[in-house]
Amino acid sequence: MDNVDNKIEEISKFANLDKLGMPEAVIMLVLGAAVLLFGYRIKKIAFFIIWFLLGFNLMVWLMPTINNLVPEIASSELYQTLLPIGGGLILALLGFTIEKLCVSGICFVLTMLITIQYFGTDIQVLAIGGIVGVVVAGVAVMVMKPAVIIATAVAGGYALTLAIMKLNTDINFEVMYWPMLLGIAAVGSIFQFLTTKRIR
Repeated sequence: MDNVDNKIEEISKFANLDKLGMPEAVIMLVLGAAVLLFGYRIKKIAFFIIWFLLGFNLMVWLMPTINNLVPEIASSELYQTLLPIGGGLILALLGFTIEKLCVSGICFVLTMLITIQYFGTDIQVLAIGGIVGVVVAGVAVMVMKPAVIIATAVAGGYALTLAIMKLNTDINFEVMYWPMLLGIAAVGSIFQFLTTKRIR
């Protein structure tokens, strides 16, 4: 039983839930819901939001390494807040670039992020995640509208899943991560497909 509890605690830490504050969780919840349900209708804004969330989460994940490399910023609350926001804004600027590059990039990064969040950072896992990410990105470029809808739904589902798990700590991360992510993304995809039938 202790091993199971330790495993769940490790996964929760790895998923950055312990580093995610309540204000950030609420922001992720709101932005995630907007991208989940209206991603295709607000493509440019959605791309900006998705890249911001990806960049923010990536920087939160990298902060312990950055703190070790530059100890001076480890004790500064300002840097601890500004660096993830800065990383999010830098990646968010990609949302205003070429649509095909943006969609393929989102699909690749989402695949890698979800792989890392759940399966870890072993070299074999990263290699398999990278191959799957390249395939998903290639398919996304060939079918743009469905790809945008699915990518925004998965991105919104990812943000909502992490935010919900942070706001409700009784949820078992190891058991519920994939069902929640896939279920929320499926609802968002269906909603978007139904509400964008006449939109090209």
